[in-house]
Amino acid sequence: MTAFSMIRSGDAAHDMSRLRKLYGRYPTGVAAICALRDGQPVGIVATSFIPVSMEPALVSICVQHTSTTWPRLSREYGLGISVLAEGQAQLSRQLAAKNVDRFTGLAWFAGDSSAVFLAGAAAWLDCRISTSIAAGDHDVVLMEVIGAADDETVAPLIFHNSRFHSILAEIPPR
Repeated sequence: MTAFSMIRSGDAAHDMSRLRKLYGRYPTGVAAICALRDGQPVGIVATSFIPVSMEPALVSICVQHTSTTWPRLSREYGLGISVLAEGQAQLSRQLAAKNVDRFTGLAWFAGDSSAVFLAGAAAWLDCRISTSIAAGDHDVVLMEVIGAADDETVAPLIFHNSRFHSILAEIPPR
């Protein structure tokens, strides 16, 4: 058995960087959450997108309390979730950037609701916010899936150890 030093969250010596690294050991998909607000596309990236329930159809994301974009997105119910594809690492970085027009040069389309979807994604879900629960420094947001589609010819983008990966190979950092 490998020796290890347990991280204890209640200890004064709690090391946030070690905990962040530990959390990063769990590979996740990457999803863009986008909508039209005041006629303009608004979006964020979440690596915490998780399917929750089949009946009713529910998914969840976690959003930091410090997000300045989430209050704009969450003021109405219609949201589009685009599960990003393996070739969309740069798109993910662009949507996560601060103080820029996140949609410059991006191909996107709006659904019947105010949901916005990104072209070339692996899957798309048209959602509305069901419940939001405060959980530490994040909100856990449950969303009801109103409609969904996928492109089975495209592999999803994976985030693991603070880097983007495809299912078969790592995408080099920029």
